[in-house]
Amino acid sequence: MFRMLNRFALITVTLTLLLSCQSTKPRQNPILETPAQVVTTLTKRIFKPFIGDEWIGKAISYGPYREGQAPGEKGPSEEEILQDLKILGEHWNLIRVYGSDDDSERVLRVIHEHKLPIKVMLGIWLSNEIVHPHQLQNNQSQVKRGIDLANRFPDEVIAINVGNETQVFWSSHRMDPDNLIRYIREVRRHTKVPVTTADDFNFWNKPESHKVTAELDFIVMHGYALWNGQQLDHAMEWTDSIYQDIKSKHSDLTIVFGETGWATVYNPDKKQPWEQGALIKGEVSLQAQEKFITELNQWIEKTHVVTFLFEAFDEPWKGGGSETGPTEVEKNWGVFYEDRTPKPSFQNYLESLKTGNN
Repeated sequence: MFRMLNRFALITVTLTLLLSCQSTKPRQNPILETPAQVVTTLTKRIFKPFIGDEWIGKAISYGPYREGQAPGEKGPSEEEILQDLKILGEHWNLIRVYGSDDDSERVLRVIHEHKLPIKVMLGIWLSNEIVHPHQLQNNQSQVKRGIDLANRFPDEVIAINVGNETQVFWSSHRMDPDNLIRYIREVRRHTKVPVTTADDFNFWNKPESHKVTAELDFIVMHGYALWNGQQLDHAMEWTDSIYQDIKSKHSDLTIVFGETGWATVYNPDKKQPWEQGALIKGEVSLQAQEKFITELNQWIEKTHVVTFLFEAFDEPWKGGGSETGPTEVEKNWGVFYEDRTPKPSFQNYLESLKTGNN
């Protein structure tokens, strides 16, 4: 019976999406409700990051890709995922994955079959389908798969994130907000868990963000002191300030920190205005990461703000993959190296917890 109902839901989603995407002009979409209608009918779902009575708000972003692997090309095996999750489970009980695909399904299946005490904020990856029409099919596939996974793994998936950094002005896959909203509504219509979208603080602090927040159960905000030119000594002061600013602008919603962290290696020679060598002003080192994650975790304990540290493992496929060198900053945000050994920064942080010196 469940499978029949689930299949019916997917068929409904497919038909609805096909109808809603016939025009590349979202403002002429006949099925798109007005924001005012949504506000009066939307019943907010509460995001509950708990296992039993235990709060699990110290969380981690998890990209499972090792050397020679990448999304849409070659993914990790279940054995590799199990190894990862056993490592992560020693420190975190809430993880974030970014897409709804075969790799995320394997992650959920491994958690389920091995009864691991880990909950998941499931991602649905979206791209601009007006500028790049071929992305329409990919977007629809992600939405259908995300709905399917959330309904098949209700004990593991505790929230769904529809779209990642699709609205901030600098995004390479920036979407029309009406298209994003259409997908958010489809996901809410066919699931029971809280639904959100993740974006940089520099979108959530704009008045136009309220059109999107009217559709959400909670907000997922990204904010990197390192990328925003902050020195290490002021990093947490800046991090707290942007959280407080977004909270003041959206006081009716829970704010989750979806990404923040500190890289350990970068390429200072990339000096174009938008590149790492120009934007990063603070120290980039293992010592700097240790200081940042220590102060970040102290802040989480004080504020009780759900926070996903970015990220678990270094990912060589990022930042141009094999075409760029190992100093590319996007490859070096993990607290574990790609080979799954902990970086000294993280190891020292763990030792400080044992000695009470954190």
